[in-house]
Amino acid sequence: MSDPVRLYGLLAIKIIIALAFLAAGTAKLIGVEMMVQTFAVIGWGQWFRYVTGAIQVVCAVLLFIPGWQARGAGLLVCTMIGAVIAHLVVLGPSAIPALVLGVMSAIVLYAHKDQFRG
Repeated sequence: MSDPVRLYGLLAIKIIIALAFLAAGTAKLIGVEMMVQTFAVIGWGQWFRYVTGAIQVVCAVLLFIPGWQARGAGLLVCTMIGAVIAHLVVLGPSAIPALVLGVMSAIVLYAHKDQFRG
């Protein structure tokens, strides 16, 4: 695989997940009814919706800030692990979207793993 393919492939993944997390995070922060209901079912309170939404929005931005991409992607991986668990245990019906976003975030994390050295 050539370097331009890797570079543009990684950029495409970053753009896709950034748009997804910006949309989902903003929906949580502004209180879209579906998000309010989802977090009511989870049962941890609406404060958890705000925290999750803020993490998603901030991390979507961090994916494009040099030196911070790994941190943003790592937090998104953790968030998606929680989302998969929530879908499997409480929410249903499918954890596949969260799993896909988690894997894509893990790819970005792996691509920037050198940011954790030194």
